[in-house]
Amino acid sequence: MHQKLNIEKFTPEINKVYFIDSYSLIHILSGKGSIQVDFKNYSDWQEKAIFLEKGQYIKFLSDDFEVRKIVFSDETKFYNKEVRVLFKHLISLGYIDLMECEECQNFLSETVLFEGAADIIDISSKQWYWQNPFNANKEEYQIIFDTKDIIDQEFANNLTSLDLVGLINDRGYGAQTLIKDKIGITVKNLMGAKRLMESKKEIAFTDKSIQEVSYDMGYNDPSYFNRTFKNATGQTPKEFRENFDFENRDLFAQTVLELLKEHHQEERALAFYAEKMNVSVKTLSKKVKAKMNTTMGQLIRSELLYSAMQLLQEGERITSVSERLSFEEPNHFSSFFKHYLGITPSEFLSKKYHK
Repeated sequence: MHQKLNIEKFTPEINKVYFIDSYSLIHILSGKGSIQVDFKNYSDWQEKAIFLEKGQYIKFLSDDFEVRKIVFSDETKFYNKEVRVLFKHLISLGYIDLMECEECQNFLSETVLFEGAADIIDISSKQWYWQNPFNANKEEYQIIFDTKDIIDQEFANNLTSLDLVGLINDRGYGAQTLIKDKIGITVKNLMGAKRLMESKKEIAFTDKSIQEVSYDMGYNDPSYFNRTFKNATGQTPKEFRENFDFENRDLFAQTVLELLKEHHQEERALAFYAEKMNVSVKTLSKKVKAKMNTTMGQLIRSELLYSAMQLLQEGERITSVSERLSFEEPNHFSSFFKHYLGITPSEFLSKKYHK
């Protein structure tokens, strides 16, 4: 039985929060800049199929994206433990690398996705295990994701680490060492990250008082919640709510992105952009971090990398791209490209066109 699909192609508004209310696949067809999912910014979304579960959100930090969203209406599929690896994210996005999965790419390139098409969920699950992001075997992954299920259910119950470990071990296995070894963080930190994420959502997207949020998240002392939140984010809950600006969506982010789009090929200095915004470098950096959850340097690099990939794909020579993007030498450009993308410009072209 094939998965029923609801397919929507749209041009998202800049900086608008798109809530995910059903299991969904996001395929970004074109665009420039970063996306934000659950308060984290990503600039490496190209050639990926992104899987999002209910309760997450996505924002597009540019105004020229074109997106295909595939919603899976048959939720019985998601009771399968093999499938949850796509949607139940551990420390980053769940995605399939389309450059490594020709079958996935063929499915998503269909101009009309028909009922008899191969099931993209099954294809993607197999591909995810093949990508093996945490270098674990299937049995180990099931233990890791069983633990994540427990954390998602219990995060607001004010459990101690010992309580949580007790719940995990009641399932018949010890997960602490495995998770630390494979994911690189402790069970306690995984629990803390979930609690912080849900706290951010309550603060950003509801009109609950900060005291009410703190109690809902399992904190008995609102002052302690405020201190913990500020230590983790650099902002008090009140400042975080004001800076996220969910309802008003001020023009600061859009102005920054428009300046970058216009000037990134020639200008790298933060002072240049600060002057254009009529603020100090310190103020610009602070506002970008608070409102866009990234740094100005990361935004500049994202624009440069996107332009580089576009120019290379359009047939520009590496030396010409280097010159267009104001690098002193082609080898400086190649080093920059490899440092942030993991492959040289030549390898990028080879991987892109000669699979």
